Amino acid sequence: MANKSSVPSINNIWLLTREYDSVAGAGGVKDVSRQLAEALVRLKKTVSVVLPCYGFIDPKGLGFTKLPLSFEVDMNYTAQDRREEVTIWKNTLHGVTLYLVDAERYREKQAIYTYTADDEAKFPYQVRGRGHFDYFAMNVLLQKAALDLMILLGQKPDIIHCQDGHTAILPAMLREGTGYRHYFSTTAAIVTIHNAGHGHHQEVQDLPFARAISGLPSGLIHGNLLNGAFDPFLAASTFAVLNTVSENYARELRETVDDALTGWLGHRLMTRGIRLEGITNGFNPENFDTTKPAQLGLPAAYNPATGDLAGKKICRQNLLKTLARKSTKGIKRFGTLTDEPGKPLFTLIGRLTPQKGVDILLPTVKTLLQSDNDFQVLILGNGAKEFERDLAGLAKKKVNAGKICVLIGYDTLLANKIYAAGDFFLIPSRYEPCGLTDYIAQLAGNLPVVHAVGGLVKVEDGVTGFAFKEYSSKALMAAMDRALKLYMKSPEQILDMQARAAKRVREKYAWDKVVHRYLELYARALAMIS
Repeated sequence: MANKSSVPSINNIWLLTREYDSVAGAGGVKDVSRQLAEALVRLKKTVSVVLPCYGFIDPKGLGFTKLPLSFEVDMNYTAQDRREEVTIWKNTLHGVTLYLVDAERYREKQAIYTYTADDEAKFPYQVRGRGHFDYFAMNVLLQKAALDLMILLGQKPDIIHCQDGHTAILPAMLREGTGYRHYFSTTAAIVTIHNAGHGHHQEVQDLPFARAISGLPSGLIHGNLLNGAFDPFLAASTFAVLNTVSENYARELRETVDDALTGWLGHRLMTRGIRLEGITNGFNPENFDTTKPAQLGLPAAYNPATGDLAGKKICRQNLLKTLARKSTKGIKRFGTLTDEPGKPLFTLIGRLTPQKGVDILLPTVKTLLQSDNDFQVLILGNGAKEFERDLAGLAKKKVNAGKICVLIGYDTLLANKIYAAGDFFLIPSRYEPCGLTDYIAQLAGNLPVVHAVGGLVKVEDGVTGFAFKEYSSKALMAAMDRALKLYMKSPEQILDMQARAAKRVREKYAWDKVVHRYLELYARALAMIS
């Protein structure tokens, strides 16, 4: 590695992402992309972000201006030379320059990664919840358009930071693309793996197609296969620094059999002598500050860190009244909750998928609802049709009336109210690279109940939440039972845990602390090419 004095200063940083909070979001990538970018700006760095202009985005309404700039991007198919036209929208938000890549391929998409119910109604083969058939072309277009945009603007970034598999072949393009390798000779790249699980690599089985559309050499395509498919993360590993979003997730991928859930990506990287780094995602505590309720749409202020929870009770009462008297656009409600302040409220907000542990959640909730325990459950999310159906079925049962409410869909304001209303927040994920909802829950005084895996190990059992180690309904039920007993028998201990949890997020995981870890990775990436 080059010595510190030989590494150039890092001032000009570009991020590539398929999501960005306040513009287009589906998961934690949106939060990391925006919050990291803004943390870098606070360190006086020049930061630009490139993402697609999807069909659901109203660029003018969001304050973007169309640049007098259009260009064609080579997007060849296996037996057809092709180009796609691109225009660019620009805006500045909190010091970050945002560029939207506008192209027909993106305009026809009504969601970031999957088809919608409207898509399915128009074209039955575009099944709701299924990934876009042209996902790889969408990714390639974003990466090529971003590099072309930099050239047209005369930009030679110090660092290009690629978010997840959607942008992970860019480092190979920088070094192997005829039109790029000389211009970007002083630009380094890093790739952050947000999710290495099956289906998240953005891999492609059609190798001739991957070769044609990416423009990468055939040897590079065939030299980076994982289970027979071209894998963007493997392709990046030769040309960039790779990290993932928590220290423990990186360890699991390097050292444990949980790497089987990635197709053994972590172990494959180890055989190449590449050590996957881990940086636990940060969070901006001011983004969920319950002492400033107006910005969150909450009816009252409260502060878990000081034990002032009077406003939290008001938030719960307000939410239950809202759910009882009116519907929320885009949300289907099943079941009801009675207003009983003495009963602890378990909450869940997230994707209803196997990764998120819904397969062990369903039997657990079903069993607990049949028990003598006095509690309520409120769930907000969408995902696999069978999970939506089964949860809705539980909520619709007469015997469960007043005990469980299931809200299919997503609404940010409603989510804020649920975080604030809840006593315990369920995160039973099969695997979880980092987890951001646990931060929000802790800041809201909503103690997480987590499967102690990946980044969720940052929730300390009995101190800042409740954790279980074995991935099973039995273990989840035991953790929920412990939470219930403590709530009923030792309310002062619950208050202490709420205070500790809120304080720890602020003291340890704020982005202004975490960002320096990324600057260290940027320096390593530059040292690789110097």
